[in-house]
Amino acid sequence: MSDQKILEGKVAIVTGASRGIGRAIAEEIGAQGASVVVNYFSSEDAAAEVVGGIEARGSQAFAIQADVGNFDAVQSMIKKTLDTYGQIDILVNNAGTTRDTLLLMMKEEDWDVVIDTNLKSMFNCCKAVARPMIRRKQGGRIINISSVSGLVGQGGQTNYAASKAGIIGFTKSLAKELGSRQITVNAIAPGFFPTALTEVLSQDMVDKALEFIPLSRLGELEEVAHLATFLASDKASYITGEVIRIDGGLAM
Repeated sequence: MSDQKILEGKVAIVTGASRGIGRAIAEEIGAQGASVVVNYFSSEDAAAEVVGGIEARGSQAFAIQADVGNFDAVQSMIKKTLDTYGQIDILVNNAGTTRDTLLLMMKEEDWDVVIDTNLKSMFNCCKAVARPMIRRKQGGRIINISSVSGLVGQGGQTNYAASKAGIIGFTKSLAKELGSRQITVNAIAPGFFPTALTEVLSQDMVDKALEFIPLSRLGELEEVAHLATFLASDKASYITGEVIRIDGGLAM
């Protein structure tokens, strides 16, 4: 078996990469040889840990603070990446947040923050990387992190589910726009994983969720990371516009 790292020579940006799914993806992409831009919003120390871990395994990395819901901040992040590495091959849009509450109780701010962080960030980041990917004429990989909530809905999550469903429509449309340039665009829809977004759930809620998961367990962050790394590689060069559930069968 070859020891060749499948992302050797690639440059990746992972948003929301200081913790949870984003951290696991950044670390695995780095382990497979890519140089990684570790985006974070507020967790500077955690982002530095991710960079250190990637560098310890032989790849380059740097952390950059940016609110990906802000168009100008994203433009600056992309410019710094291009100034540093000269190319962008992989974009993983992972940044996300929740403001769960029933619609009748939901404040306008609860809606706006979730839509900006989860959905507008897709527009900001994809618009910023598409042109340099096209100009380089080497194709590219865009991977958007959605959720099973965007497929089946969830009470108390109208804002979150709307943002994640929007990601799915966005992914399919952009895949059609960029396909002729050999840039693939796919979405991953995770189910229940141990992240900061699920830590707020009570044990009773977790136990109830497990009753509906055929595999009878929460997912492991590395399982999402392996899927994302596959989609980022040349091994997935003929897959685009797909939404791949990784949920233990929850939304089957």
